[in-house]
Order: sequence, then structure tokens, then C-alpha cells
Amino acid sequence: MKRKMISIFLVVGLFMLPGITEAQTVNHGIKGGLTTSNLYIDIDDLDDENARTGFHVGVYSQYVLGGVGIQPEVLFTTKGSEAEFTGIIDQSVSFNMSYIDVPVLLTLRPFPFIEIHAGPYAGFLVHTNIQFEGTIEGETELDRDHFRTVDLGLSGGVAFNLAAVQIGARYNLGLTEIAESNAAQVLLGDSKHQYLQVYLALRFPGR
Repeated sequence: MKRKMISIFLVVGLFMLPGITEAQTVNHGIKGGLTTSNLYIDIDDLDDENARTGFHVGVYSQYVLGGVGIQPEVLFTTKGSEAEFTGIIDQSVSFNMSYIDVPVLLTLRPFPFIEIHAGPYAGFLVHTNIQFEGTIEGETELDRDHFRTVDLGLSGGVAFNLAAVQIGARYNLGLTEIAESNAAQVLLGDSKHQYLQVYLALRFPGR
């Protein structure tokens, strides 16, 4: 699966190069907003699961030729979930994970004030903080080494342009199982990241 996603990035990059050199419009900007994430854990001892509310912030560039463009981004994104486990030990676990996400999106602009975004992303794990409440209290030994450090997935969303301001929403579907070690797999099984982002962006025209 990783090889397929890397191939997608390479293909997108090849198509992006001529667009960059011949682009009629180049925009750069900053963006940030709320992220609501979940892991959708599917194991027998799971009693309940709640989404984690976090944030994302970063920068982007947009290269547009006509109504079609390419938009690469670099975002700091928090992901994770909160899960209640029952069984031999009753436990509440908060999975707090931080990534550097790099989406490369195709943008379609059917009207000047509407944009549709879709494409692959790669997320690079930079920090984990797994907290227990219940029989076991405090932080655990499940550090970054217990999880896959690269999260590959697909993104899609819509945005509305208001002069130099853009308001948008995006859904991200992870394709990579995040648990690496046996200890992480006991809690997460084959869970993947899924998260919704609502954001505000400020655009600075390049040319």
C-alpha cells in the first residue's frame, strides 16, 4: 500500500511541474483550524469511543491554470481518539498523536468563489502522548516507536473564497494501520486515522 501511495505522489508531482512553470495564478498562504479525529477501534474489549478534538496549522501554495490547479501543503496536525475498555481491566485511554501532514491536492474551481480539493496525503509522526485513567493511571510506555511513523491517506473537501480569505472543510481517510508493536496492536487492532478539518486560510497572491 505504501508503494502505491508513493507512486501516486510521484505521478502528482510530474503533473505539477509543468503547471508550476506555466501557471497563470500563484497563491501562497497560511491556514489553521479545528481537527476532529477518530480511530474507529474494532476489538472485543472496547466499550465506547469518542472523537478527539484538536487543531491543525500550516502553510500552502496553490498553482492554478484556468480552473484547475495543484495545492501542496505542510500542516502540523493533532490526531487520535479516546477509548473506554472493559474486561479484566476497566480503562480509559487517550491516544494523543501529532503529525506533520503533507497533502498534495488537485483543485477544481467551477466558480471563482468555490474550490473542490482532492488528493493524497502523507503524515509523519512527530510525537505521541498516551494517557491512561482507571486501574492504570498516568502515561504509558507506548512512545513513538510503538506506532508506524508514516500515515498515508486520501483527502477531499470544499472551500469558499471570500476575497483573500478562504473558509473550508476537508475529510481525511487514513489507509495505514497505525499500530506497530504488539502492545499497540492490543489496544488499537487494525485502526487507521480518520479525521475532519474545518479551517480558515489567508491567501497572499504571488503573481
